[in-house]
Amino acid sequence: MSRMVSRALSATIGLLPAVFLVLLLTVPQLCSAEEEIVCIQCHGAQSGRLQEPVKLWRESIHAENGIFCNNCHGGDPKDAANAMNPARGFLGAPKEEAIPGFCGRCHIGIKADFLASAHGRALGQGGPTCVTCHGNHAVKKVTLDLINEKTCSTCHSYERARLIRGAMEQTESTLVTLSKRLEEYRGQGVDTSALEKGLFAQRNRYHSLFHEVNLVRVRDESTKIAGELNKIRIALDRIDNEFGKRRIIGVFAIGAALLAALLLHLLKKTYP
Repeated sequence: MSRMVSRALSATIGLLPAVFLVLLLTVPQLCSAEEEIVCIQCHGAQSGRLQEPVKLWRESIHAENGIFCNNCHGGDPKDAANAMNPARGFLGAPKEEAIPGFCGRCHIGIKADFLASAHGRALGQGGPTCVTCHGNHAVKKVTLDLINEKTCSTCHSYERARLIRGAMEQTESTLVTLSKRLEEYRGQGVDTSALEKGLFAQRNRYHSLFHEVNLVRVRDESTKIAGELNKIRIALDRIDNEFGKRRIIGVFAIGAALLAALLLHLLKKTYP
């Protein structure tokens, strides 16, 4: 295992110049793009309530991925006079019932999952919307931390949500572990493309459960996903075993070579 770690470390170090180059090329582009958005220029220069959206956005997964104000709210991001012009596609802030459709322009599959859920069916009747759990500007990467007592108990008891989170925790842990193992083998040049596709499919299947508030279905799906993830784990264990066999063969080969060299040395000394 130490040799595998060493190889992975060497491969990672070898990639550092390329990663550094990508950062050098990407970060200035993002900064430059932000400077060109008049919404950020205007609101960023304000104080209090008017500045808050920019402060929150800068901490979001949207900012991390280069999603700016106009990508959600429309308008002309480079023309202050037309930044909020409906003729330029400005949408403003959506009404409560329109929020799933507003966010669903990008998150199509998630919108469908939400609308099919008990939360989605209660839309317009006091039920939650996307921003209830995810926030509006400080949108965070989806994790089980979003299912928490503080958020869920604002509308109802946390008990069912706690059980749903518990049913999903093992799946998330397994996904993280398998992702790290695949990354390690990929760094060593092992072809893991088929396994990665399988993991990607199960991760998407798992993510669809975030909007499913049916405990029975969450548990049932989690069990099925666990079965598929176990197949990937078994495949990775086979790769581990193969590497183990190669290490043993390598040790024997080196030992045989050293023994042969020693015998040759002795023969030369005996029969000069």
